[in-house]
Amino acid sequence: MIGIGNDHAGTELKLAIIKHLEEQGIEYIDYGVAPGEAIDYPDAAEKVCLDIQNGKLEKAILVCGTGIGISIAANKMKGIRACACSDTFSAKYTRLHNDANALCLGGRVVGAGLACELVDIFLSTEFEGGRHQRRVDLITALENK
Repeated sequence: MIGIGNDHAGTELKLAIIKHLEEQGIEYIDYGVAPGEAIDYPDAAEKVCLDIQNGKLEKAILVCGTGIGISIAANKMKGIRACACSDTFSAKYTRLHNDANALCLGGRVVGAGLACELVDIFLSTEFEGGRHQRRVDLITALENK
């Protein structure tokens, strides 16, 4: 299951992504705010990432103005590997090499067409493991200090 969350700056892009997910038949839970509502991006990240931590969700899509603030907040949570992406290469390799579980996008930075392409890449790319697992384990060790 995929979770999607947003702050007020990410509402429009979140709605475009939800439409895309529905067209693809991908199940999701919407944790975000509706148009006209406001929430701070750390609170938006926490709501979704708690359900990654407890196993209810496999991955998350998080949207704020730039994708950066919400990624910083998400990465403060144990077990979350969030990445702010605005290009296809990064979206692919953050899954292949980093086993990222949260894709963060900027509603003021990325258009809907590119955002949906990034979501598709993120959701369809599997972690390579191998030598990259050692590095993910090192990240987890840092998190546990």
